[in-house]
Amino acid sequence: MVLLVLAIILSAARLGGSVAERFQQPAVLGELLVGVLLGNLPGMARQFSTIVRGDPMIGMLAEVGAVILLFEVGLESTLREMLRVGMRSLAVAVLGVVAPWVLGFLVGRMLLPEHSVYVHVFLGATLTATSVGITARVLKDLGHAQTLEARIILGAAVIDDVIGLVILAVVGSIISAADRGTSLSLGAAMLVLAKALAFLVGAFSIGALSSPRVFSVAARLPGRGTLLTTALAFCFLLSALASLIGLAPIVGAYAAGLILEEAHYIDFADKGEHRLEELVRPISVFLVPVFFVLMGMRVELGAFLQPGVLGLAALLTIVAVAGKQVCALGGIGAPVDRTAIGIGMIPRGEVGLIFANIGLGLTVRGERVVDERIFAAVVVAVMMTTLVTPPALKWRLTRVARRRAAEAVAAPAA
Repeated sequence: MVLLVLAIILSAARLGGSVAERFQQPAVLGELLVGVLLGNLPGMARQFSTIVRGDPMIGMLAEVGAVILLFEVGLESTLREMLRVGMRSLAVAVLGVVAPWVLGFLVGRMLLPEHSVYVHVFLGATLTATSVGITARVLKDLGHAQTLEARIILGAAVIDDVIGLVILAVVGSIISAADRGTSLSLGAAMLVLAKALAFLVGAFSIGALSSPRVFSVAARLPGRGTLLTTALAFCFLLSALASLIGLAPIVGAYAAGLILEEAHYIDFADKGEHRLEELVRPISVFLVPVFFVLMGMRVELGAFLQPGVLGLAALLTIVAVAGKQVCALGGIGAPVDRTAIGIGMIPRGEVGLIFANIGLGLTVRGERVVDERIFAAVVVAVMMTTLVTPPALKWRLTRVARRRAAEAVAAPAA
């Protein structure tokens, strides 16, 4: 049954991804939509979707897919690049976390008054992280990846993810304490925050020093595949350590990806090994679609018939877009187009879905933090922000390029 399910999921994911890419949209959007379709088929197919959603093996593969996804996203950036982007990206990132979190919290208080404050806090947290992958793909396709706006956007998106993962650790600990009937004091909350930051700083410091030596030793081993094996072991080790101290495993996976730089495993190039990103990609192509399709299958379309769900989805989408426009304030004083920065920070993508999925497993005194209605609304918000960003960013950057070209022509004449 597991093998049959995997065959169906992978085929459906590839079909959905191909259709989305044909319409110049990210493949993740097609994978989510095809998951929603599979999860809401009528008749006998309904039983199939119920089995899939409850199968622990498929769930485990999806969770490993989330870990691989964050590892791969981390590999796209480096710790050095994060430090290089400077205070401008940090200001954009902080504004891009605080504003959506506050707005999401207020939406929860307004539309979900019957739920606890923990639900409202977590709902705001799901809107904090920006999708690095979607924005980077759009900027690259448009040929604007080297502009100042692009560097600020991508740097801020990376920092956004780190801050978002720390927020997830703190909020998750607060909710877990409340579920046990205890309260997490300010000191205890600060301890969780300190643990998260200490883990990241320790992982970055120790990992950056030790990984070149580890990979240098590994390069002496005979046979092929050593680079991928060592990298995955490093990823899973940091994920396990993050889990042991109460953080989400994806925090460790993301840190592992940021730490590993091409210079650390340059010895493998002499053995004819491919780049690490190329080696990880086939595993990502296998496991990551399982995660997104399963996320789509967990969306109950019947939930939209319940009072207030469509309104919640619409309002979450609006505040998800509006919250990131506050990021534009971080560009004040720099020769950049602030509107383009705000648009570039809109897409939520994979990290928002991971947040929502974690919320499905959290409870407070028997109440699920993220129920079917909230989960469906969050998925819609993620899909809408993913859908709106490429055309909006293309329109704005094209307009900026034309304006700057006109100014360059007019300058000599003046």
